[in-house]
Amino acid sequence: MKRHLFIFIILISLIVFTLILSVGIGDSSLSYNRLIPTLFGQGTFKETFVLYSIRLPRIIVTLLSGMALALSGAILQGITRNDLADPGIIGINAGAGVGVAVFYLFFPVKDNTFVYLLPLIAFVGALITASLIYLFSYDRAQGLQPVRLVLTGVGFSMALSGVMIILFSSVDPFKVDFIANWLAGNVWGTDWPFIWAILPWLVILVPFTLYKASQLDILGLGESIALGLGISIEKERILLLLAAVALAASAVAVTGGISFIGLMAPHIARALVGPKNQWLIPIAIFIGGWLLLLADTIGRNIVDPDGIPAGIMVALIGAPYFIFLLLRK
Repeated sequence: MKRHLFIFIILISLIVFTLILSVGIGDSSLSYNRLIPTLFGQGTFKETFVLYSIRLPRIIVTLLSGMALALSGAILQGITRNDLADPGIIGINAGAGVGVAVFYLFFPVKDNTFVYLLPLIAFVGALITASLIYLFSYDRAQGLQPVRLVLTGVGFSMALSGVMIILFSSVDPFKVDFIANWLAGNVWGTDWPFIWAILPWLVILVPFTLYKASQLDILGLGESIALGLGISIEKERILLLLAAVALAASAVAVTGGISFIGLMAPHIARALVGPKNQWLIPIAIFIGGWLLLLADTIGRNIVDPDGIPAGIMVALIGAPYFIFLLLRK
């Protein structure tokens, strides 16, 4: 227990340190000794604008999205008993991306509703994709096949990339540029409405997942043991899969196509606190938020003028990690 609390304190300290670092660096710098006065309304107009209109919304959106992706990955790894499961790798993010792209490219978009509709549209696209992946991975005799699920998801992800190319070839180049940057994981939801668009999903689904932590533990023991303990396997899997899809879709809707957070964060959490989901889930949530915040902070400041998208920064770390896990497993 003390070790777990110590890890929580370390993670919160890392998040606070990275947040302060992120606030102070960038094109419009904000002096660190002016941070506290500005936070409490005693800054100049420029300092207040930089903090509340540029820095804080992006930081909070990135932090929340990393948390959502990490929790989605933890759920997927639990219900599939596959350490390689991740909403980006198995095609859920790609499904959400196609849904958002179709909506943005072909339907009238109103500024006052666009932000709040995006997570719903992404959820529909991701849900359709996840349902198809689940059906193709399921065997009546043996149940859900974890390895088949990953392979099927990779196949769907590639197929949906082809669909996206076809969409790009038939629309306005300006809209294509926006979607292309979005797919690269270029955090674009950098205003306060995007926070209110993603926050309700986390407020509802984080407590729900923690409530289901014991069921996740039992599902991880195997189908025969779960059945022996009276768990309704398919019902629990479907409920948890819906939660994972909703979390991934809400994150993708505001930060674009970011993979590997959902792969790495649960693995790191498992190494720190073990496989029990009661502790793994909250630790993974904090790790995911910190990883994406760190990647975005580094990415937007490493190259002028526009930086490197957070999705690419995460992939530079996550892809080798994925290969390492693949070889080890």
